[in-house]
Amino acid sequence: MKADRHTHISDQQLLEHFYQDHNNQWLGILLERYTLLLLGVCMKYLKNEEEARDSVQHIFLKVITEMHKYKVDYFKSWLYMVAKNHCLMRLRDRQNKHATEIKEQMIIAEDETNLQQHLAKDRQLELMTQCLQELNNEQKQCVTLFYLDKRSYQEIAEITGYSLMQVKSYIQNGKRNLKILLERKMDIQDQ
Repeated sequence: MKADRHTHISDQQLLEHFYQDHNNQWLGILLERYTLLLLGVCMKYLKNEEEARDSVQHIFLKVITEMHKYKVDYFKSWLYMVAKNHCLMRLRDRQNKHATEIKEQMIIAEDETNLQQHLAKDRQLELMTQCLQELNNEQKQCVTLFYLDKRSYQEIAEITGYSLMQVKSYIQNGKRNLKILLERKMDIQDQ
């Protein structure tokens, strides 16, 4: 059956023939009539010729499957709705895929940022430990007891035998020297 031999047959008559004998050739004639319409609808929504042509093929298959299941009275308007729905589903899938990719990229970026922050803190702690060893014994002892062991000035004075004024001085000078040493080491590593 060639479509041009059936130009005198209306859509409605082609549908009736199909529903009488369920011969897909009748649908083929109908679909051939509306191929350009389908392509136009798909291009309108998808804005991509290759995807539009691919969609037309999917719509053809869907039409053939659906028409065997139930009766369609107004083929052109029904076909338009099938095409429109197909395109909207593809766009939704495309957006969901894109949104998922963005989320995954954000998670990866966030993980990398967290990792970088942890590595930076680890490096700082390592440098801090090295710098602490470079302080004189009095400063090192007082700073360690105050900041790491969370001891009070009074407790440190009792433990070390230093006066309260000495403890405060060792902690203050030790903290300042520690900061200077740490900044120098970080500058050296960044170069």
